[in-house]
Amino acid sequence: EVQLVESGGGSVQSGGSLRLTCTASGLWYDDYAIGWFRQAPGKMREGVACISTGQGTKYYAESVKDRFAISSSMRGRRVELKVNNLKPDDAAVYYCAARMFSRRRTLVDVCSGTGSEFDTWGRGTQVSVST
Repeated sequence: EVQLVESGGGSVQSGGSLRLTCTASGLWYDDYAIGWFRQAPGKMREGVACISTGQGTKYYAESVKDRFAISSSMRGRRVELKVNNLKPDDAAVYYCAARMFSRRRTLVDVCSGTGSEFDTWGRGTQVSVST
């Protein structure tokens, strides 16, 4: 059974940075899509960044592509999201999610949107941004 635990959230001022970490256990397949999604109060969950642990390909939402960086190590057992130049609109609960990844799909296919194709989720970590 795949399990995910997020850490690294917190409160920062606008322009600040954080490093979010997703620690995964139970991975057995050779390629997973592991993504970071976020949900702010009153808003739909949205995909922020994803990585393929087998291919190393990455996906970023347009709103974060120049500020966030996703990386994977230990064959996907550790996925980090470095979030820079945080804005008030970035405040949300950030969730890590995983699914086995098929080469017949692209990261855009599975990571854009609400993450409905992901079957394993962590409990989330809160990111707060003050002005």
